[in-house]
This record gives sequence, structure tokens and C-alpha cells, in this order.
Amino acid sequence: MNKKYVPANSLISPRFAEVNTFMRLPNVKTTEDIDYAIVGIPFDTGVTYRPGQRFGPNAIREISSLIKPYNVPQNVNVAETLSGVDYGDVSVNPGYIVDTYERMEAGLLPIVEGGAIPICLGGDHSITLGELRAIAKVHGPVALVHFDSHFDTIDEYFGKKYNHGTVFKRALEEGLIDVKHSIQVGMRGTFYSADDLNGSRDFGFEVITSFEMREIGIEETIKRIIDRVGAKKAFLTFDIDFVDPAYAPGTGTIEVGGWSGADALHMVRSLKDINFVGYDMVEVLPAFDPSQITAFLAANIVFEFISIIALQKK
Repeated sequence: MNKKYVPANSLISPRFAEVNTFMRLPNVKTTEDIDYAIVGIPFDTGVTYRPGQRFGPNAIREISSLIKPYNVPQNVNVAETLSGVDYGDVSVNPGYIVDTYERMEAGLLPIVEGGAIPICLGGDHSITLGELRAIAKVHGPVALVHFDSHFDTIDEYFGKKYNHGTVFKRALEEGLIDVKHSIQVGMRGTFYSADDLNGSRDFGFEVITSFEMREIGIEETIKRIIDRVGAKKAFLTFDIDFVDPAYAPGTGTIEVGGWSGADALHMVRSLKDINFVGYDMVEVLPAFDPSQITAFLAANIVFEFISIIALQKK
């Protein structure tokens, strides 16, 4: 690796200066000399309730200037260990989800083929299908680690096959996921019927609902995630509504009874030995959180993604 891309030094240039990028990384569209790339996917045509997630990437980038490069619990400095860029945004087509999937796959494929790890900022959860298509072209079917309050495995919504609630049903049908090593964590809320609880399990996912997590505890939940994935290559998708709306109100389909920001950070940190080849953070809706707490939590979880990459490189 010849050139190294690192965040700007906030002791030299203040955090509120310059163009917003994630953690003030250089905005460079390159696949050379990088370990990871931050990619915005500002698309929210797949939502079924409150829109506005298209503004999530910019909100996360703006507040991420507060994050410093040294991760205390993980004892790693990402700037010293890694080279990374803010790659910019995929050129989405608002209102046209199928076309946007093609654009996503084409936009992300060079990053994956170049050996870097994409970290995508959404956008609603429908975007994960396009990401998985690019990932699978290089790595084959991957284990899915899915933090969410919803399963997102329904077959259709108003007769349509593509939205943020159908994404993992489509991913299974397309052979993008190794379901025997995949797990969904945190599902909660009310359901149309008891059958809703069994859909993902019937497809082969291991599921740990929030109700079960309360019984077995977070440490046992972490153990089950690690055991489920094993040595497989994996993709981590994090819907911010996994977190209770008391901690993350800026999202489209809130569910009460969730987890704290500290719980979420701890769980992600604890997955440091899994072989992740891609990550995303989805469903941040800044209009419903003018305090920026939701976006800041999302940015810190993304920082934990980067820290895992750094730890594994060390």
C-alpha cells in the first residue's frame, strides 16, 4: 500500500470546517491503497411509512466529525492502522428501485473487487439487496448478521416485490445469503398474527427476538451470533430501529421496548472476530431528530465497524 488516506486532524482544522465527509475522511473515489470505503446510498423509495431516509447519509457524515480515531474499548487507532476514504454517494434514481439496485451493484462492485470493505450509509433497508448483489459477485453467498426490530422477510407489499420489508426474502431467492449461517436479532413490536414470528425461521434463519434476548441476556446473544456465523464470510446490516426510540427517535418505523445505544455498541464490538466483508447502517431519518442523537449513534456504530477492520488488520 503506497498512499494512505486518513481523517483530517481536528487540532489543525476545526470540525465544523470543510465539506462534510465521514469522520472527515478524504472524499476520493478510488479503490487503490484503501482498506475500506464509506459509501452513501441516499434512497428511501422502499419505505412503507415515514420517508426521509435519503437524508440519512449526510446527517451521519455531518455529526461524525465529532468522532476521534482512537477506540478505547478496542484499544485501536483506526487512523494509524487503516487507509480509508469517503467514496461519495451511489447515483440513485429516486422513485425507481429496480434501476437503483442496478446502479448500486455497479457502483459498489469496483470497491469489492478491489479488496476493500464497503461500509454503506442508508437510506432505507431496501438498499441492502443491491449491496449483497455486489458482495456475492465477489465473495459468493455470505452469512447475514441482521440487527433490526423487523424481520424484513415478507414476500410483497401492496403486490410489489421490492421494498424495505421484502429485502431478505429477495436476497434468499437470489442466493445471496448463506442462510444456515445467518441470524436475525432484536425483532419486537406487534404483529399481524403468530405466523409473522415464524416466517424467518421457516426460511432457515436463526432468530433471537428482543423478547428472547431479555430472557437469555446480551452475552448469550453475542455467543449465539458468533457460533452461528462461524468461519463464514459475513455481512453486517444494522437498522437503527434495533435501538429503542428513546435513544434513536430519528427513524421511520419505531418500535418501543428496544435496546440502548450502549447495548448496541457493545454488541457490535463483541463481533470483532467475525470475518465481515461488508457493512451497512440504515433507516436514519434526521427530520424526526433535530438533536442529531440518532445520527450520532449511527456514526459511532459505523466507527465500530471501522474499528473491527482495524483490529483484524493488526
